[in-house]
Amino acid sequence: MITNVFFDLDGTLSDSFEGISNGVLYALEHLNIPAPPRDSLKSFVGPPLFDEFKRQFGLSDERSREAVRLYREYYPQKGIFEQRPISGAEQLLKTLKNMGVSLCLATSKPQEYAEKILKIFGFEKYFDNVIGASFDGKISAKADVIALALKTTRSDPETTLMVGDRSYDVEGAHACGVRCAGVLCGFGSFDELMNCGADYIAANLSDIEKLITDNCRKP
Repeated sequence: MITNVFFDLDGTLSDSFEGISNGVLYALEHLNIPAPPRDSLKSFVGPPLFDEFKRQFGLSDERSREAVRLYREYYPQKGIFEQRPISGAEQLLKTLKNMGVSLCLATSKPQEYAEKILKIFGFEKYFDNVIGASFDGKISAKADVIALALKTTRSDPETTLMVGDRSYDVEGAHACGVRCAGVLCGFGSFDELMNCGADYIAANLSDIEKLITDNCRKP
């Protein structure tokens, strides 16, 4: 039975690629790094920015920290507004809230940004808790975010479901003993979610609603 649901943000509830990619391009321009095809920047949706700047562009720790700093010059001023809710997101949240399911946002995006996005969308009223990454990097990996969410909400991992769109969500959930439903409305593929062992794979948020509803019904 599912009593608690943790939601990822980017790619799960929010189509945030425009704002994220614009922030990355802003950082690259100021570091005099040639801009890659925009589509290749989809890898920035999900993992910590510092890690992805290092991985994709081979930057040193110092240059990666500077890239993140530059990104954060752009994002809170412009990028945070360059996104829209994913189809079906509000209906799903409303349904679960009315069912009495406890909802928590568990995102690798800095908590301050996540809270602002929920307010922009009008989604803050559906969430009991919001757990995000810290600006100092002490909380950044998805497993750390989910572990903190479990502790903060006092949720039982066995009755908790993580909903996300990338392998990071699945692996982070499993590291904490939590099942994860991967959804294909975001930036991950079926193969990515299958290969990392997602417990469920849903085509869209309507399928997620059915999955949770079926698992909330008493025998």
